[in-house]
Amino acid sequence: MPFPDSQRVIYKRNPLEMVICQFRFPTVLRIDTELPVRFQELISREYPIFNERTQNELQLPPEVQQVARSLSQLNKREFEFVSEDGSWTVSLTSDFLALITNSYDRWETFQDHLKGPFDALMQIYPPLFFTRVGLRYRNGIKRSKLAIDNETAWSELLQPHIAGELASVSMGLEVIDRATNVLINLGNDSGRVTLRHGTGKDTTDNETVYVIDSDFHTEKRLKQDEIFSTLTDFNRNGRHLFKWCITDKLHNAMDPTPITD
Repeated sequence: MPFPDSQRVIYKRNPLEMVICQFRFPTVLRIDTELPVRFQELISREYPIFNERTQNELQLPPEVQQVARSLSQLNKREFEFVSEDGSWTVSLTSDFLALITNSYDRWETFQDHLKGPFDALMQIYPPLFFTRVGLRYRNGIKRSKLAIDNETAWSELLQPHIAGELASVSMGLEVIDRATNVLINLGNDSGRVTLRHGTGKDTTDNETVYVIDSDFHTEKRLKQDEIFSTLTDFNRNGRHLFKWCITDKLHNAMDPTPITD
């Protein structure tokens, strides 16, 4: 494990903007050729709102969408099942299942939301194995949200190995934009994490934020009974990575409450 152990906490001022879990599997053609009626029935209590779209419509400009629809290879169907409050979304295609939330509080809650869609997948479209499993955490550190003065240097909130040029006395205040992308082995053939971090802008008020985006993943073939233990390891590493990125000053500003595993 490349990151030092850290105590498990829940932050009252939670910096998490989004959490995504995705399972990729060999293509199941039936998902593209029929409506997932039974799948919806099994998860509708938690995810009652249904949407369907084609993936190309998310990526292509309007003037070429009509042409793209005529090409079956580009007309990949994506089915969405959304919670009543809109904060949880299940996405199903012929080669992946994903759960996305902007309302993450703790791992056990996330697992509970994930179990229903995963069990429905295994019951109706059971893949023999999974080709990729990923768990991604996107944190946005916004100083005003944490009652930290906007003039507080990022070098006071981020560890030196994360702050980089922002920690420079002579240049730190002059840095306009900064982005770093690092791929890190987790060790013992347990996967990797793609760590993307850097400055960004909050679109609501143009305040500068610092984004810490960690995508834990493995492309090792996994069976059904290996999935949740793998995700639990990713979650544990995610906690250690985030604490490795930040200083005690930032940690305390987020108002942590210790919890036991």
